[in-house]
This record gives sequence, C-alpha cells and structure tokens, in this order.
Amino acid sequence: MEEVVIAGGGLAGAVAACMLARAGCPTLLIEREIAPRHKVCGEFLSIEAQTYLAHLGIDLDDLGASRIKSVRLISGQRSAEVELPFTARGVSRMKLDEVLLNLAASRGAKVVRGCAVRTISFDERGIHARCAELGDLRPRTLFLATGKHDIRGVKRPTSGTTHDLVGFKAHFCLAKRQQSTLDGHVEIILFAGGYAGLQMIEEGTANLCLVVTQGRFKAVGRSWPDLLRTVSEETPALRKRLEGAVPLFERPLSISRVPYGFVHPSRTDEPQGLFRIGDQAGVIPSYTGDGMAIALHSGCLAASTYLTLGQASSTFHRQLKADIQHQIRLASLLYAATRHPFGRSAILRFCQAWPSVMRHVTSSTRLQDRVVQRVLVGP
Repeated sequence: MEEVVIAGGGLAGAVAACMLARAGCPTLLIEREIAPRHKVCGEFLSIEAQTYLAHLGIDLDDLGASRIKSVRLISGQRSAEVELPFTARGVSRMKLDEVLLNLAASRGAKVVRGCAVRTISFDERGIHARCAELGDLRPRTLFLATGKHDIRGVKRPTSGTTHDLVGFKAHFCLAKRQQSTLDGHVEIILFAGGYAGLQMIEEGTANLCLVVTQGRFKAVGRSWPDLLRTVSEETPALRKRLEGAVPLFERPLSISRVPYGFVHPSRTDEPQGLFRIGDQAGVIPSYTGDGMAIALHSGCLAASTYLTLGQASSTFHRQLKADIQHQIRLASLLYAATRHPFGRSAILRFCQAWPSVMRHVTSSTRLQDRVVQRVLVGP
C-alpha cells in the first residue's frame, strides 16, 4: 500500500512530486525512462510556465534557456510578425525534466526509473496499478501523468477530438546566419496538412516540431526526409532556415494519434483519488506554446487540491476543466481553420492587416494569470 503514486515523470508528474514532497507527503514517482531522454514537444515556455518554475526555485538562465520575444506566422511566401506580450524562454525537455526529477528526489520523493505502470483498475478496495518491475501497487491516491501514452484501463476517449495526426521533433545546429535570423523569434509555419514550429533552445540548438495529418504523411510514403523536403519546398522560409543545418538526431522523434482538443471530464466511473494531469487531463494544439504551462499548472493544482482536500479528484478535474477548456477550445477552432487553404490564407492576411489581433490571440490561448496565482497562494 502506497500513500501517493505518480505514474510518469514528465513536467506534470515531476512538479506534482516536488510539491507533495515539499509538504512532507510520502510520494513514489515511477518513470518509464531509465535515463534522460528527449520528448516530442515544442519546448516553448510561456510566462505562466516560467512563473511555476520560478516558484520551485528553478533558474532558467542556469539552464541556458533562450529568450523569445516575437512570433512569426508563415504560410507559403507570406508572413506576419508580432511581439509577444511577454518574453518567452526555450529549453529542451530532456534538460528541464531531469532538473525537476532531481528536485523532487532532493525534497524526499522516491523516484524509481526504468519502470512503467502497465494497467490500472478499480474495485471496492480502491485503485490497483500493475507494474511489471514493481508488481501490484495499491496506492491510496494515483496521479496519472503518463503524457501522450494511454494506460490500459484508463484510456482517454478520443471522440470529439482531432486525433488523425502524427507529430515529429528534431534538433538542428543551424548555419550561423540562419541562427541569427531565428534568434529571439518562434516561427509558426502553416502548410497543407499540418504546421511546424521552429525556435532556438539552449546551447545554440534549434528545435523543429512538425505536426501533420496521417493522410499527408502517407502521401509522401511515410518518409520523414521526404516529408521535410516537400514541406520545405512549399515554405521558402523553412527551406532557407535549414540550408546548411546539421541534424542532431539520427532520426526524428515521433508520436501518433495525439487527441488535440481533449479535456478530461469529471467521470463518475473513476474513483476519488485518481488525478489525471498533463496530457492525460487536456491536450492543446502545440502551436499555441502553452502545452508546457498547462502541464505544470495541472500538476501544481492537483498537488494543491490533494494537500487541501485529500482524494477529492473530482473537485480537481472540475476546476482544471474550468481553467483550460476555453483556451483549448479556441486553439482547436483555429487549428481547424488552418486545415483548409482558404483558412490559412485568411488567417495570414488578417494577421498582416491587424497585428494587434494576432497579439490578442496569443494571449487568449494562454492560462490566465489569476488562475496561476490562485494555485501559487495555496499550500
């Protein structure tokens, strides 16, 4: 019998472990990866994400995080640019996740690596979590933080979401001139069948995240080199950025069937004490740059709810849904518009004509400051 088990050591799971351990709550965190590893992620830290990390005492300057002050929206030959309402930061998930896991362990959480929860079930005695390496666990409270990976017995429903997508991530060392051009900006590139995000992170590295429909990927023979080549042909700006670039991964990371638009409802068939956090609670289209903030917010809110109200996970889920549903819904509508040529063209022209509207949209898809502050003043 464990007091609290956290399944997954990504942003949401690690930040929840940090807060619980700091409060003296016995916590077991189970992380499937035995060593630090890159993950499919845009690696963009909004001001809300930075606020949570600063609250934990993490200095992004010590991690070498880049500074991002504006966003460029690009489609074909056209582009629009606007300053962000804050200075964003860029840092790799491999580095940030490891810092958070080490912090959780230093505060007293038990972190077990190289293990994974395979199935979860419930009965009149509570929650059962089966882990091949650790055997059967009986946590009083379970924080489900497995990210985009669903667990047997508690899979997310995908009806009403956009889940025909394949996501890719690759790091590059850009040519000096292109690195200078990209520095201080995040570029959102719209193309037929998907979009890409390109920005600098730490140590002069550029992160490229690309999301494409399964149909578009199939049309290029399910080949990453061919996909990148055809997208670059459609987007001169991307082609120019990658001229002379050195890929830092042998092959890109990839993931499929990501349910954009998913927000977990408070379900009566799940017991009190099961807290879904991170992508298990809500999935916002990645071009908004607020996915990492939502993950951190969900982990902090879940830990705060548990420390205040115990196993009242239904209360947590209702509050989290109220906090993130509007942003995810708006972002999903915008993404739906970009799936059509007319929609991409109209959005680009609109942003060129009224940059203030583009700035407003970047704010509307973010967590509200009052939501963040409400969590931070808790226990």
